[in-house]
Amino acid sequence: MVDTVELEAAAFRRLLRHLNEARTDVQNIDLMILAGFCRNCLADWYREAAQAAGEPMDKEQAREAIYGMPFAEWKQRHQAEATPEQLAAFEAARQRHG
Repeated sequence: MVDTVELEAAAFRRLLRHLNEARTDVQNIDLMILAGFCRNCLADWYREAAQAAGEPMDKEQAREAIYGMPFAEWKQRHQAEATPEQLAAFEAARQRHG
């Protein structure tokens, strides 16, 4: 029988590959509007899990683990400025979901 943790880890790695290789066009703000989380949220959750396991990790280390490169490099390559429409949709989603 396969360990559930192995399956979860494989699914997580596939999610990261999908976001960071296949769908670099999907902006974090779009993820936040539609799903309520983004790559930065994943990095925060990753860091929290590492720290809970006794592994020191800072924000930049966690983001590099999630983005597959330093965050500054990701931003330069893939992150566009949020449009007024995105900002308005983000604010509306934030108000709806707290």
